[in-house]
Amino acid sequence: MSTVTLLGTRLAEPGTEFVYHGEADACAGCPYRSQCLNLSEGTKYRVTSIRENAQTLECAMHDGGVRAVEVEPVPVKANIRKKGAYAGSKAGLMGPCPHVECPSHEYCVPDGVDFDEERRIQRIVGDPPHDICHLDRSLQLVELEPTE
Repeated sequence: MSTVTLLGTRLAEPGTEFVYHGEADACAGCPYRSQCLNLSEGTKYRVTSIRENAQTLECAMHDGGVRAVEVEPVPVKANIRKKGAYAGSKAGLMGPCPHVECPSHEYCVPDGVDFDEERRIQRIVGDPPHDICHLDRSLQLVELEPTE
């Protein structure tokens, strides 16, 4: 289900994905707060469309201003423990990984999912992009359902 919100003009393109991190200090006193701060913190979203004929509004956070867009929560690709990983089951992340050069790092530490959080597996994607896990973890690349 889509939600209408305000987003910086540089990000306001269909297909753009972002994680909503909540209110910034500069948002205090803004007349558009209720239209901007209507998403769930820590959730990953995708812009589905830009509202036509919507004006660009001034914003203390976005130098180009903000525009009205429609967004929807999206699944998050993540590496999880391979044992017991199947679509429909719940799983969580294995924990932090210091190996930022690994091709799987973005999936072991994905934006939009906390380490203490469990999510339902929407689908199995396949093997992770790395050849060897430097932490000796047996991992499966999956899509975790959105939180909303």
